Amino acid sequence: PLLIACGLAALLSAQVHATRYPLTVDSCNRKVTFQRAPQRAVSHDINLTEMMVALGLQSRMAGYTGISAWNKLNAPLKQALGTLPELAGDYPSSEALLASRADFFFAGWNYGLRVGGPVTPASLAPLGIHVYELSESCAHVMKRPAASLDDVYRDINTLGRIFDVEPRAQKVVADMRAKVDGVAARVAKRKATPPVFVYDSGEDRPFSAGRLAMPDALIQAAGGRNILSDVNASWTRVDWETVVARNPQAIVIVDYGKVTAQQKIAFLQKHPALNKMAAVRDKRFIVLPYDSATPGIANADAVATLARGLHPEAFAK
Repeated sequence: PLLIACGLAALLSAQVHATRYPLTVDSCNRKVTFQRAPQRAVSHDINLTEMMVALGLQSRMAGYTGISAWNKLNAPLKQALGTLPELAGDYPSSEALLASRADFFFAGWNYGLRVGGPVTPASLAPLGIHVYELSESCAHVMKRPAASLDDVYRDINTLGRIFDVEPRAQKVVADMRAKVDGVAARVAKRKATPPVFVYDSGEDRPFSAGRLAMPDALIQAAGGRNILSDVNASWTRVDWETVVARNPQAIVIVDYGKVTAQQKIAFLQKHPALNKMAAVRDKRFIVLPYDSATPGIANADAVATLARGLHPEAFAK
C-alpha cells in the first residue's frame, strides 16, 4: 500500500507540473502559442544557450548560433553541448534556421534578432519557427521598466513551461534566488552605495549599460549604483565626459572579444582624461565574463562577484 501511495503521489505531482498544450505565452509585445514542446530548438548567444543547457534541453536542440564570430564557448558549456553544431557564427539567416529544420528560436533583440532585419519573429512565423524573445531585450521594441533579475527568472520559467520541464526550471530559479538573497543579507548593512561604471568596449565613445540593460539590476543587487541608471536605454554609447563627471568608484569590465579585459584596463589607466577617476586611480576594476553581464543563469554568481568587489568588508569573515 505504501508503494502504491507513493506511486500515486508521484503521478499526481507529475500531472500538476506537466505543461498542457496548446500553451500560450507572452513574448515581448506578442503572444506565442505552442501546440507541443519544440523538438528542434536553436538558441542564440552564450547566455541564452546556457539557459537551455541548464534545463537539460540539449536533446531537443538542432544547434546554436552567434558565438564563434566574436566570442568562444567556455569549457563547461562546450562539454555540455557535445556534438551540437553551431549553425552560424554570427546572426543566423532564415535559410540557416530552415535548413536545420528548426521549430523554435530562442533569441532576443540584438541577440540574434534586429529591428528591421531579415530575421524576426514575423519573418520566421511562416516557416513554422516559433520565437521566444529574451525579456531584457524587449526594451528595443516596446516600453518597459528597468532591467530586473525577475526578467531572467521569468525567461527560465517560461522556457520550462514551453518545453514541459517546469520543475527543473523552478529549481534553477530557486538556486539563483538563494545565491542573490545570500548576497543581499551580507551587504544589507553597507555604509555606502558606490557609483559604478560598466565598460563594455569602445575608446572614442564607450559602450555601456543604461537602466534597461541587465548590469543595472546586477549592480543594484550587489549594493552599488549604476552611474547611468538615469539613462533610459539598454546597451548604449555615451561620452567619456559624462563618465568622468560622474566619477565612478568602481568599473565593471565586460570580458569578451578580441580586446582583453587587461587591455581595456590598460587603456583606462593610460588615458590622461580617464586615469583621474576614483575607480582608475584606486585600481578598482571588477571583471565579468560576457555571460555574467548579460541575462542568464550566470547572473547570480555575477551579483556575488560584484558585491565582493564593492563591499569586500562584508565578505571578510
